[in-house]
Amino acid sequence: MTAAPEQIDVLDEAREQVLERGVGLSEAQVLKVLELPDDRIPELLALAHEVRERWCGPEVEVEGIVSLKTGGCPEDCHFCSQSGQFPSPVRSAWLDIPGLVRAARQTRETGATEFCIVAAVRGPDKRLLSQVRDGIKAIREDGNDIQIACSLGMLTQEQVDELVAMGVHRYNHNLETARSHFPNVVTTHSWEERWDTLKMIRDAGMEVCCGGIIGMGESLAQRAEFAVQLAELEPDEVPLNFLIPNPGTPYENYPVVEGTEALRTVGAFRLALPRTILRFAGGRELTFGDLGAKQGMLGGINAIIVGNYLTNLGRPAQQDLDMLEELSMPIKALSQTL
Repeated sequence: MTAAPEQIDVLDEAREQVLERGVGLSEAQVLKVLELPDDRIPELLALAHEVRERWCGPEVEVEGIVSLKTGGCPEDCHFCSQSGQFPSPVRSAWLDIPGLVRAARQTRETGATEFCIVAAVRGPDKRLLSQVRDGIKAIREDGNDIQIACSLGMLTQEQVDELVAMGVHRYNHNLETARSHFPNVVTTHSWEERWDTLKMIRDAGMEVCCGGIIGMGESLAQRAEFAVQLAELEPDEVPLNFLIPNPGTPYENYPVVEGTEALRTVGAFRLALPRTILRFAGGRELTFGDLGAKQGMLGGINAIIVGNYLTNLGRPAQQDLDMLEELSMPIKALSQTL
């Protein structure tokens, strides 16, 4: 009787495959990582940090975001308090150009290299694109050399070309969750429509920022599916959000993702995306707290959003800058990202 072959440990596989060769984990491997017991989380995070250091370097990219148009969105993204279809307390509002310039200036003063202009829309109309164009012009006339990113929903090819002409450096358009879970989260448009926008952005030469939200009722298998779908897209940046159960949304009673589960997710996504900027985004304050945030920064994260989010309060920017200094993590300089 022959003995059963010894099963190779997934972190041993990852050390050879990801750390040594820079090849991201497969869907089956990511699922194994997501199923690791709690006592192996420190080992996972240590490996993820090594992977980040080897394939991305030690620097951390800092970004600020501002909402040019808040609320009143016609889409039914179930997590979003800006949807006009839900009785959330967020109401439609526009930010004027002087306000946009002030926000960009304040973001630059934190040492951030990226400033993202966001609008709660299905896709931009002529008015919104005109506002973005005027805003970018005013930011440059203010002497601000910060890189400009945008997140304006789904685009046509003509709109992609307009944003390139404006000098937009990076475009954010999240896939939000695994393709198989997406119809449970959004019904007013498809996962494929988002994917098509992302491919146009990539083909036009803009950097692609694409991530999603953890904790929307997806299974661990669907989290693994999502990680490898992102890897297939080859995004420059992946923002990892953790669900904030916003009042008035269909997810208002969903539980906050537990810190240990979130850390496992951070480590798994780093091992699936070894060469990608992996950014702490919305929900980290609720999910991690101060200690967990530090563990995440030492577990594969190499970018953060500082200050407030679109409709939720974040931490004061200085707290995050102090944390990076405490961890001896250098902030990426603007001259190195141009």
